[in-house]
Amino acid sequence: MPLKAKKIPLRTCVACGKTGEKKDLIRVVRNKEGQVFLDKGKSNGRGAYLCNSRECLEMGLKKKSLAKALDCTIPDEVTEELLRAFDGE
Repeated sequence: MPLKAKKIPLRTCVACGKTGEKKDLIRVVRNKEGQVFLDKGKSNGRGAYLCNSRECLEMGLKKKSLAKALDCTIPDEVTEELLRAFDGE
């Protein structure tokens, strides 16, 4: 009996539309309290994936595709925090 190949989860970047493995993309989460932050593990809440580049984050913020995917408006202080987090990586 042949072994089944393990399914690799694929996700799509909300900014550029590229598809990639879940482990290669960054997840941004909005929890029940409405806080928006980078996912450090398996946080509960509505998530959106971005490529691991500042350009995709900036494009997602400019086109408002990140806010649309998270179904909320993203406050300026959270935007600054996300930009700093992407600079640090």
